[in-house]
Amino acid sequence: MKPRFVIAIAVLGALPLFTACQQRQGERQVNMTPLPSVAAPPYVCDHIPLDAVRLMTGVQDPIVSGDFNMTVGKELDGKDYGSGACFIYQSTGNKPKVLQISLSPAGSEKEVEWEVSQGARRLPEIVPGAVGYYGGDDSADDTQAAAVLVHGLDEVIVELIHGVKGRDNAADVVAMMKLVAPKLILDATPAPEKTKD
Repeated sequence: MKPRFVIAIAVLGALPLFTACQQRQGERQVNMTPLPSVAAPPYVCDHIPLDAVRLMTGVQDPIVSGDFNMTVGKELDGKDYGSGACFIYQSTGNKPKVLQISLSPAGSEKEVEWEVSQGARRLPEIVPGAVGYYGGDDSADDTQAAAVLVHGLDEVIVELIHGVKGRDNAADVVAMMKLVAPKLILDATPAPEKTKD
């Protein structure tokens, strides 16, 4: 009888450990994979890489609306700028907005300098001649972060409204800016002036 008693005690002793392991396995693991360094299809709103959206929001099948008009400046007043926005929502529950990326002709280098003087971090160089800032709110229930890049008239804003807890959400908005700003800012690489021979 002693061997069965010992086995029963061993089995009962192992149950809490087994249950704890199952609970850890059942917990959702945070995907810590960095956003890609190169934009690649599939895209949402024709310019935003879906894989990057999935990583930074944790939403695998987002609802997407919006678009960008890259010729609106030429159409309205002959200037070279685009406008528009891409809105990304959760596909479940009450479908809250999780990410918004916008482009407008509202750029202001003075605003960037003011935000940096108030504690925002300066963006690294993403587009030649552009300036920007970024920051995050790690105290929020769902981590938030935003990045703003200005080049001439063009202003690109990446606003992460509901990030993934455990990820570096500020780094995510900077990485997304690196992916989308070169596509959205029209005059990022002006053509060289022709010289007469």
